[in-house]
Amino acid sequence: MKISVFSISTLTPGKYNIKDQRLDAVDKIVKAKKKTYVQVEVVGAEAVFEADALLALEDMRSDLILRDLEFIETRLGRCGDEKEKGLLLKLKGILEKEQFLFSAGLGEEEIQSMASYSLVTLKPVVMARQEETDNPNDLLARALRESGYLSFFTAGEKETRAWLIRKGTSAWEAAGVIHSDIQKGFIRAEIIGYDDYINAGGETPAKQQGKMRLEQKEYVMQDCDLANFRFNK
Repeated sequence: MKISVFSISTLTPGKYNIKDQRLDAVDKIVKAKKKTYVQVEVVGAEAVFEADALLALEDMRSDLILRDLEFIETRLGRCGDEKEKGLLLKLKGILEKEQFLFSAGLGEEEIQSMASYSLVTLKPVVMARQEETDNPNDLLARALRESGYLSFFTAGEKETRAWLIRKGTSAWEAAGVIHSDIQKGFIRAEIIGYDDYINAGGETPAKQQGKMRLEQKEYVMQDCDLANFRFNK
């Protein structure tokens, strides 16, 4: 997952492990040989169109909106298609109200038709206050949440690990994040909610308390679910 950063000096390009106290709590119970946090890649503003989300200081809001407005006005000047012109005028109206395009409730067909457009605010944009930049880990964690991502956990003797997925990801899709073979041979997901896992003191006591659920492919993963995927090898 890539985050393009605008004007935040404490976040230089590179890969960052996002420390998570919830994973720490799970690992304290499991005492695995290895602990692996979610990792994100920070890229500069020049690589914005390679990124999945944007992170910028609050005073950059107008600059981002003006950048998109300039593109749309240029496109309007060359547009001969009435349907496209109607969409461009709609986008222009949204931006002139100082709204970002990603949060304007655009339809799937509209978003697909804009695939070739150079619009920065069509990606999730997270605005940061200056005082937040002193804690890059917490700031990146917030950027992930507000961009529509969450984590699920796997825990065992060898490794306790957080896996990054988009909100709305199914159990079958989450299995594929770990390995394509697990997805192909998916049988079921054994799920324990985070609070149930911590309160019980681990997987075995959680099972004994009836807190483990057997879920099928369509199950929508929740933040910090403890997951074990059964599959045909």
